[in-house]
Amino acid sequence: MLNIGVVGFGFMGRMHYRCWKGRDDAKIVAICDINENVVEDSKKAVGNVAGAEEAIDFSGINIYPDLGKMLAQEKLDVVSITLPTFLHADSTVQALETGVHVLCEKPMSLHVPECERMIAAAKDSGKILQIGHCLRFWPEWAVARQIVADGKYGKLLAASFRRLSAPPTWSHENWLMNQQRSGGVELDLHIHDSDYVQYLLGTPRAVCSFGAKGAGGGLAHIVTQYLYDDNMVITAEGGWAMAPSFGFEMSMNIILEKATIVYDCTRDPAFKVCPVDGDAFTPEVPSGDGYIRQIDHLVRLINGESLPPVTTLEQSLNSIKIVEAEKESIRTGGIVSIK
Repeated sequence: MLNIGVVGFGFMGRMHYRCWKGRDDAKIVAICDINENVVEDSKKAVGNVAGAEEAIDFSGINIYPDLGKMLAQEKLDVVSITLPTFLHADSTVQALETGVHVLCEKPMSLHVPECERMIAAAKDSGKILQIGHCLRFWPEWAVARQIVADGKYGKLLAASFRRLSAPPTWSHENWLMNQQRSGGVELDLHIHDSDYVQYLLGTPRAVCSFGAKGAGGGLAHIVTQYLYDDNMVITAEGGWAMAPSFGFEMSMNIILEKATIVYDCTRDPAFKVCPVDGDAFTPEVPSGDGYIRQIDHLVRLINGESLPPVTTLEQSLNSIKIVEAEKESIRTGGIVSIK
């Protein structure tokens, strides 16, 4: 039985709680959050995707306002770090140094040097650090990547990805809308798709990005073209300036020589393969969602299973590099190479 601590109990902390709570081989024993009203606030609906609405049973769970105290007093095997992004590096290093495995929410951190410090701490501790790039584990998106890799429908010609949301004003003290705490729309929302582009096709050689600023002066909407040597046309669009009634959309269109792969969470069915010859169909996908499946992957690694890598620390760091290049492209108005 793995003893679990959840660090940060907002929307994503509650999502991780739901996933850990559903396992027979794990027990949530501690929650760390500076919010004195965390028990009462957990009754409020938050977030832009379903899954974190269920009532929280705090019985048998110790609540701490301080991470160091929780790590010292609890015999933990794993912590889920679901804190604001600017706290990821310090909290991850602190947990690793006490000898626990860490699942840290994406993005890895705000800046490359912090990511490098996290990687070094993981290597020194001998513990597993996994970054929560849940889209790599999302059933339909994982199947889409496998279809592309299989080559049955020929080579990839183009792909586009969209992730659009109303402003995420549900976070504690509105930290998501604070560029210094979250990294803004480019690091919190858009990075899902820039990371998936890397997962699908490898690191692009360069990016060309355009951005629109919101009322507060921060980036509110971003569109990027990812440049590869074989002339594929790969774009991703992300924004959180949509009207409140818009809701949320995540979608993709992957254009192959002999088929188009479509996913759109606002459609029914959301996932389709449309062959050039034949009728559209929905492939079978694994059960669970990306949050459940990423935790299952971590547990299997902890138990010593040898698994094909879904995400690596170096790739998580590269995702930060890609977004930094996108930001530089918006600033300069030119193409920026990935170094």
